[in-house]
Amino acid sequence: MLHLQSASSERWLAMVDEHLDEILIDHAHCEKKAAGCAMNLMFQYVEHQPLCRELSEIVEEELEHFGMVLDLLQKRGIPFRRLKPSRYGRALNDLVRKFEPHKGVDRLLIAGIIEARSCERFDLLSRHVKDRELAEFYAGLFESEARHHSTYVRMAKLFRPEAEVRSRLDELMAEEAKILAETDPLPRMHS
Repeated sequence: MLHLQSASSERWLAMVDEHLDEILIDHAHCEKKAAGCAMNLMFQYVEHQPLCRELSEIVEEELEHFGMVLDLLQKRGIPFRRLKPSRYGRALNDLVRKFEPHKGVDRLLIAGIIEARSCERFDLLSRHVKDRELAEFYAGLFESEARHHSTYVRMAKLFRPEAEVRSRLDELMAEEAKILAETDPLPRMHS
């Protein structure tokens, strides 16, 4: 269902254990970025009304998740602050082709890939962290991230035929696995 071509490493789980506060702060930033990405796609593809309706739902849900993570940070006495982002998102976005309709396909698929990786990581966190409240929090986010992934992949088919979208998704997933395999020293949701 998630189409991922690699699993998160033990190295990432060790980063979680050593830098959980920073992972939580980065998670808030990721939710904010996900809402911004969906909003940007709405502006770019305003003529696609079905796409805009689904994206507006994603924006609302991502902003709700952002608020939930902010509440979690506040409850734990962790100040929300700027963090240097990992190279993951930038490296994925560098793969976007320059001309339409391929650009639209790639932007939607990359958004879906990021959601798929988040889904996988939330599942890992729900099973790995010892803090039961935090484990339940991440288990509760799993379903929406999986749904967002599926929605982005489905919406890419508004731009190109399904076989072409599936082929491009496979290509991008292979690249995502390579990007993730390159060691990023920052403790981030996508490092």
